Amino acid sequence: MSAAAPETAEAPRSGRSRARRVAGWREHHGWSAAASLRRLAGRPVGTFLTVAVMGLALALPLAFYLLLANVQSLGDGLGRNAAVSVFLKPDQAGPQAELLAKTLRERADVAAVAVKTPQQGMDELATMQGFSGALHALDEHNPLPYVLEVTPRADLDAAAFERLSADLRGERAVDLVQDSGQWRQRLDALLALGRRIVEALALLLAVAALLVVGNTVRVDIASRSEEIGVLTLMGASHAFVRRPYLYAGIWYGLFAGVLAVLLALAVEWALAGPVAQLGQVYGGRLRLGGLPPWLLLATPLASALLGWLGARLVSAWQLRKAA
Repeated sequence: MSAAAPETAEAPRSGRSRARRVAGWREHHGWSAAASLRRLAGRPVGTFLTVAVMGLALALPLAFYLLLANVQSLGDGLGRNAAVSVFLKPDQAGPQAELLAKTLRERADVAAVAVKTPQQGMDELATMQGFSGALHALDEHNPLPYVLEVTPRADLDAAAFERLSADLRGERAVDLVQDSGQWRQRLDALLALGRRIVEALALLLAVAALLVVGNTVRVDIASRSEEIGVLTLMGASHAFVRRPYLYAGIWYGLFAGVLAVLLALAVEWALAGPVAQLGQVYGGRLRLGGLPPWLLLATPLASALLGWLGARLVSAWQLRKAA
């Protein structure tokens, strides 16, 4: 019984000591966050320049992402999913055209099929400038064929669109098929290239932002080398010493991310007017697509992580060199 008493008394002391250490750790984190923020506010010009450089670097990928998304929307509005014109052979009459249209409407990759009669085609030509004189030279016989306007499903990809066009060309009653297949392929290739460029640009500019934070923290540590030396002599660990600098990196990154989002929203607002005017020209088919909310929220968080990483790498290297 006597041997167990010291162990019982030691356990509460160990628990209280651990609780004090955790409380001290939390208190130092709170002090480091507040002290680093006060230090940044104490030199507003230097802080503004660092945040501005990082913010501009991070805003560029957002602006290119916005541009790329709207190029795709522009392609959709200008005919990326436009109807396919199917010209029937001259010997095909109205009943054959309606029968083929009914068959095509049953396809899963077709949204709608409209039948255009030869007289409707003639009326459209009559309204076009430069064709009225030529139509008067024709005799009463209408040489135009029946035309089917096949509208594919909006979510149809390029491969499925090509299969639909190939099936239409294979129909016995079809003489000619006009589609935007080649234009769609070029647009898809350009969009894929654009996405790869945006990804590479985002990676390079993220590294640039990391280096900006790292260099700022390096200068700050070098200017406080004597203070750091005193703390080290008093027994402070490297983690204790570098903690305020890590929070400084987080603040730099967070403010830069917010600035990048604001700049991207400003670009979006600047484009809204010209896109609206262009949309009116094309019958309201063009609309400006904004940045997704998840990206706007993720940018400051990712930027804060970049700031922490840059400060962590540089502060660890500086403290090892000073040891």
